[in-house]
Amino acid sequence: MDIINKLCVSFLLLILPFSVLSSDLSEGVKIDKKSDAIKVDLLSKSTTSWDGSTLPAYGRGQPEISIIKVTIAPNTTLPFHKHPLINAGYLLKGELTVVSETNEVLKMKPGDTLIELVGKWHYGKNEGKESVEILVFYAGVEGDELSIKRH
Repeated sequence: MDIINKLCVSFLLLILPFSVLSSDLSEGVKIDKKSDAIKVDLLSKSTTSWDGSTLPAYGRGQPEISIIKVTIAPNTTLPFHKHPLINAGYLLKGELTVVSETNEVLKMKPGDTLIELVGKWHYGKNEGKESVEILVFYAGVEGDELSIKRH
């Protein structure tokens, strides 16, 4: 999830006047005591995915970041799939259940984050009455597929 933290910090550095930020970013973004109009929360930071597996090293080549919003209709189960690269999500709306091939289960509600499984088959399902919306950040190498469906 470190990539999301870096993306957020990069974004803030682009849009905020430098006089508002302190020079110490080692613990995340710190706001100058002159202004309390900005709040930054670290939502997630980890070296492991949600099942406890260590994240793999980044690939070699031109880095590429993809940010997508996935909407899953009520009573919908996604097919088994896997991600060949590191990704993380933030659940915006609805309730999502993620199930690994070994039947490990992660239940999510709005505001929850996940550091997704890498290279492991899994699926998501929306058993609720409203659509699920999840924002997903992928950190890979140019040309990488974001997801591979099991045939």
